[in-house]
Amino acid sequence: MTVALITHRACEGHDLGPHHPECPQRLRAIHDYLLESRLDIALRYYDAPQATWAQLQRVHDPAYLEWVAAQNPAAGMVWLDPDTGMLPDTLEAALRAAGAVVLATDLVLREEVAQAFCAVRPPGHHAESGRAMGFCLFNNIAVGVAHALANGLERVAVIDFDVHHGNGTEEIFHADERVLLCSTFRHPYYPFSGADSASPHIVNVPLAVGSGGEQFREAVRHHWLPALEQFRPQMLFISAGFDAHAADEMGGLRLREGDYQWITAELKQFMVRLQGSAPIISALEGGYETTALARSVAAHLRGLLG
Repeated sequence: MTVALITHRACEGHDLGPHHPECPQRLRAIHDYLLESRLDIALRYYDAPQATWAQLQRVHDPAYLEWVAAQNPAAGMVWLDPDTGMLPDTLEAALRAAGAVVLATDLVLREEVAQAFCAVRPPGHHAESGRAMGFCLFNNIAVGVAHALANGLERVAVIDFDVHHGNGTEEIFHADERVLLCSTFRHPYYPFSGADSASPHIVNVPLAVGSGGEQFREAVRHHWLPALEQFRPQMLFISAGFDAHAADEMGGLRLREGDYQWITAELKQFMVRLQGSAPIISALEGGYETTALARSVAAHLRGLLG
């Protein structure tokens, strides 16, 4: 089996202007670098479908979904929060970003592919059950996790190595012991949460500004892997944000491509040891310096491909 890459051209239609960091060039840089590095020939490409309202309602309040749909402008731009805008093409992009993770979940559950990476935008891990924030409308990873649980899985883990705490994912699953959430993030930093919300199934490891690969790998070895070993997940989802890269000026951490390949390979090897296969689904979150982003995604895919 191979690794799926799921994306859609509609995800490039969400364009909040030349000064907004969450821009279509992020996906174009990834695509161009995969062609340049010849990694594209090792992947199986799929178009992302639109998530259905029923799939979204597993993690989002119906009233919130109705409100988002009502905000969708016929022309121009509206702002859902100071960072999160909508254009006429945004709703389709967001639906396909969430739908990509649903498709990835189905492909891996059916064993049509071994793992899947969703190259989509807008990102999702800041979106709460009833609130858009931090560039995110729908919580793409949470939609996929809920889909996996609805299809018979009993234990699912979420890994989040974005530079920002995935407050939305935590809010959605904070009371659901079927979901183990392991995350690292810079603290204190936007959205100024996560440092004091740990529980038996939420393993948050805040990192100080300037932390690099050594501190990140220590967090994984001493906190994530023991928790995963005890939890024994049947499937693993990754909120793959690459804005902790040293070249990403927004982040303030100092990870490198090698760190992303290392953590991906570690997680894959863990799942193989646990159950003989590695059902892993990842979805793009942050990463705003496009050269570093493209190289980091390639490293992540190399970790999945082995």
